[in-house]
Amino acid sequence: MDFQAYLALVAPEIVLTVGGLVLLLVAGWMQDRGTRFISIAATALLVGAAFMVAPALIEGASGPDTLAFGGQFAADAFAAFAKILIFGSAAACLIISPRFFDRIGAMRAEYPVLVLFAALGMGIMVSATDFITLYIGLELNSLSAYVLAAFLRDNSKSTEAGLKYFILGALASGILLYGISLLYGFTGSTNFAAVNVALAGEYTTGQLFGLIFVLAGLAFKIAAVPFHMWTPDVYEGAPTPVTTLFATAPKVAAVALTARVAIEAFGSQIDAWRQIVIFAALASIVVGALGAIGQTGLKRLLAYSSINNVGFILIGLAAATSAGISAMLVYLDIYVAMSLGAFVCILLLRDAAGNQLDDLSDIAGLSRARPVIALVFAAMMFSLAGIPPLFGFWGKLVVFQAAVEADMVILAAIGIAASVIGAFYYLKVVKVMYFDKPAGKAVRHDGEMSHWVLLAITALIVSPLGYFLIPLLGAMADRAAASLFI
Repeated sequence: MDFQAYLALVAPEIVLTVGGLVLLLVAGWMQDRGTRFISIAATALLVGAAFMVAPALIEGASGPDTLAFGGQFAADAFAAFAKILIFGSAAACLIISPRFFDRIGAMRAEYPVLVLFAALGMGIMVSATDFITLYIGLELNSLSAYVLAAFLRDNSKSTEAGLKYFILGALASGILLYGISLLYGFTGSTNFAAVNVALAGEYTTGQLFGLIFVLAGLAFKIAAVPFHMWTPDVYEGAPTPVTTLFATAPKVAAVALTARVAIEAFGSQIDAWRQIVIFAALASIVVGALGAIGQTGLKRLLAYSSINNVGFILIGLAAATSAGISAMLVYLDIYVAMSLGAFVCILLLRDAAGNQLDDLSDIAGLSRARPVIALVFAAMMFSLAGIPPLFGFWGKLVVFQAAVEADMVILAAIGIAASVIGAFYYLKVVKVMYFDKPAGKAVRHDGEMSHWVLLAITALIVSPLGYFLIPLLGAMADRAAASLFI
């Protein structure tokens, strides 16, 4: 394959890179006067990049023709599926951000550029087929995320969130790099395919430690137990639109990257990594559910919810089959819609002074003051709990089905039992909104059309109407998953 063909495979990343650099120059030249233009342009670039990768998903691209730069980058259907979710989520977060920051006079021209570069890093992550490419994408995303978490420089919670995220993120990067160096030392390569071949047969202690350290570093990025400790503080302290981004796009990127590393790099030693993934899955489900019960902040509650949901996603990965990866992708799709809807509801909750409401007691009796928001928020909670007929039930069903088909009945049974226990804190939110004495804090604010449009779209997806998407979603997820097993 010639260099021109390589460039065609990385065209979406080139568009985002060039576009981001140009917008950075525009931001420096126009400063905050150009914020609106830069936000619109960044959103257009993300949507355009999503359309550019769509053909690879539709055609089920896989095999050597999708590899670029000596096997360091894959533009296959799996990467395309994840990129569409990532770019779409990042674009949605950009759309809902200006009103939040404008109200407190904190919107800056560099904000959409940082989101754009974070999305670019995520795109590189899910296409990585070499540990060097993986690390470049991971750090490009992480460096942008650290700044975004601390974007409200005058807010102590935001700066604390950014600092904690940076320190713990640096520790996780060190763990990941140590694992990569061990694998390179004991296999002689950083390429996923070469590492897979080297690990076949009897593996050495050094190789096993490399595998464990790499998975530990990736577990931090997906906020899986026991590397979840940063999530509640960062979710709570970061500006709400940034938290929305953290709960969606990076989650997709990190989970997709973990799946690719597990299948393509460690695929010859499934038994070695499967027990780690099973432990992380069960521990995340239990700790996420128990941790959420005592929370009074809505953002902290959703942080523990994200930890809990990562556990269900990892059940699909633990199956280590094409059906398991497909189920994982379906769950990710539904989870992104549920998270976006829940955070948009929070963004729409404001008191008479326009301040954001973020405490559970603030939404007491919300069904009487803001019935539409209460209804949609309740639907998101029921769906996150996996209660039928909402679409979140289907996400859990497919991952449990994949686990059963892979002869992991006990894992599926424990997951089902834990999901029933975890439904408690979701139902508590609904109970507060519908049955508690009204707090009278949430008042109506007009002029947020973009929020309402996004809320309507996510509500339709999460509702029983979402089941009409099953044939399309299932076919696309199957195609994406199959490209990992070529």
